[in-house]
Amino acid sequence: MFDGRWREAVDRTTGPVGRTLVRHGVTADVLTGSGLVFAGATAVAVATGHLLLAVPLLALTGFHDLFDGPVAKAGGTASVRGAFFDSVSDRVADIVVMGGVAWYLVTRHEGHLVLLPLAILGVTFLVSYERAKAEALGLSAKGGLMERAERMILLGVGFLAAWLLVPVLWVLLALTAATAIGRFVRVWNAAEGPARTAADARASVRAEEGVAGIAAASGDRTARSHWRQGRVDSRWRARREGATHARALGRAGEPVGRWRARRQEAPASRTGRAMRARRVRERQGARAVRGTGPSGRRRI
Repeated sequence: MFDGRWREAVDRTTGPVGRTLVRHGVTADVLTGSGLVFAGATAVAVATGHLLLAVPLLALTGFHDLFDGPVAKAGGTASVRGAFFDSVSDRVADIVVMGGVAWYLVTRHEGHLVLLPLAILGVTFLVSYERAKAEALGLSAKGGLMERAERMILLGVGFLAAWLLVPVLWVLLALTAATAIGRFVRVWNAAEGPARTAADARASVRAEEGVAGIAAASGDRTARSHWRQGRVDSRWRARREGATHARALGRAGEPVGRWRARRQEAPASRTGRAMRARRVRERQGARAVRGTGPSGRRRI
C-alpha cells in the first residue's frame, strides 16, 4: 500500500533524510547491513519473551530498510548490485524475525501454533515471488494490503502484549494471503494475449520505472528507420533538383542532349517560320543587288 499509493509522499519525506545521512558519510550498504543486525536482535528479544523490547528494535529494522533507498539515490550509488543486496537482506530479515516468533510460540504455547509463523513466511515469499516474476515478464504486480512495511507495522502491534500476538498473526496470515491472491488475479488479467519476448519485457520495465531512455531498443529501431527514410528522401530530392537544374540550363541556351539541340534548331511557331522566310527574301535581294553595276546595268 505504501509502495503503490503513497510512494511519492514517502519519497518526499525520506529524501531530505537520505541527503542528510549521505553528508554524514552513511552509505546504503551500511544501512542494509545494520538492518540485518537489528532484525537479529528483534528475533532474540521475541524468542526470549521480551516483546516490548522487540517493538523499538523492529522499528529500527524498518527505518534502516526505509532509508537505504533514499541514501543510495542521494549519494549516486544506486546500482543493480545494491538493489539485489537489499532484496535478499529483506528476505533474510523476514526469516530471522519469524524464526524468533516461532521459538516464542514453541516455548510459551502448546499445539501446532508454531506452524503459524511458517505459513506467514510462505505466503510472504509468494507475494515477493509474484512481483519478481511479473516484472521479469514485463508486467506490474505492485501494491496490495500487506506489503513489507504493513507487515512489520502489524507485527509490531502484536508485540505490544503477549495475548495479542496470536490473533495478530492470524490476521497477518489472512491479509497477506489476500495480497497474494490479488496480485495473482491482477497479473493473470494483464497477461492476456501472445507471449512477450525478453526484449519486450525489459523495454516495458524501463518505461514503467522512468529510466532514461524509455524503451531504448524500440527508439533505436525508430531512429534507424527515420535515418534510412531520410537517405531515400535526400537521394530522390537530389535527383529531382539535378533534373530541374538541367532543364534550366536547357532553357538558358545550353543544350543538354542531342534531341534538345535539334529541337532548339527547329522553329516552334508561325512567327519563327515567318522570320525564316523574311531572311530568305533578304538574302535573295542581297544577291540581286550584288549582280548589278553602279549604273544599274548587269555586269558582264
